Amino acid sequence: MPTDSETRLWNQLRDRNLHDYKFRRQHIIQGYIVDFVCLEEKLIIELDGGQHAERKSYDNKRTQVLEKEGFRVVRFWNNEVLENIEGALDIILTELSLEKEC
Repeated sequence: MPTDSETRLWNQLRDRNLHDYKFRRQHIIQGYIVDFVCLEEKLIIELDGGQHAERKSYDNKRTQVLEKEGFRVVRFWNNEVLENIEGALDIILTELSLEKEC
């Protein structure tokens, strides 16, 4: 079951709502389930709750594997999305724009 922050962000990303970028939710890459991904731009968005503070080494390894596949990983804390969805969307758009500039 998705968290409140996942639901809130998904409502902004789904159906090409964010500048016509296509995002998928709960997509498997290299055996890992990522929260959200824009495959065209190779951008992964991860939302972290309190449990991730204790899983830092696992998350770091996971990020390294995903980056080796050419993905960029952006992480937000759940409360960041709940308290400032506009700020999170701005960061995501900036990351998507960076890919276009390369």
